[in-house]
Amino acid sequence: MFIRAYLRASTQEQDANRARSALDTFASDNGLTIASYYVENESGATLDRPELMRLLSDAKQGDTLLIEQIDRLSRLNNEDWQTLRRMIDAKGVRIVALDMPTSHMMLNKSDTFTAAMLTAINGMLLDMLAAIARKDYEDRRRRQAEGIKKAQTKGEYKGRQVDTDKHRKIIKLLSEGKSWTEIQGYLGCSRSTIKRVCDLQKQETEQLAIKY
Repeated sequence: MFIRAYLRASTQEQDANRARSALDTFASDNGLTIASYYVENESGATLDRPELMRLLSDAKQGDTLLIEQIDRLSRLNNEDWQTLRRMIDAKGVRIVALDMPTSHMMLNKSDTFTAAMLTAINGMLLDMLAAIARKDYEDRRRRQAEGIKKAQTKGEYKGRQVDTDKHRKIIKLLSEGKSWTEIQGYLGCSRSTIKRVCDLQKQETEQLAIKY
């Protein structure tokens, strides 16, 4: 059995490897060995996650995708979640999550009927927990927006400060023809940060074109 562990954190300030020891302990307690780790700092609300896509590309029929919690795999809206589910199902990969005990039973050999029942039960639980993870994400975003609006009313909100030094480095690496993945490796930044810099560059170019 090939176990592929997926670890994710939303921002560079968070430790994506935080749950690694918990996954290692779980694997050891079940007589398993994690053969490969896929670690990234990307939002769970987007499908644009290179390490998750690399995991699915590497995966073979019967492999196990091991995660700490369902929200590490998805905070996606329903449409994107269904897309991800189809990708996982097409690969024949089983999802085992530490916070979903029924999925642990998938690690044990069972007869065809029991395996089919567990697959159905876990499928329903996955959908439910993914929906809960999305709702939690939306609730936190809503509370954050309300907090910002309140702070703006009081004149206290300054917004997220731009890391101009990191932006300059990203622009330099892009001009040298470096890929986004290479830039992530060099600077430890997220793809969303690189995209933001690219969008700003595009806006500035368009404004100059209009001006001249």
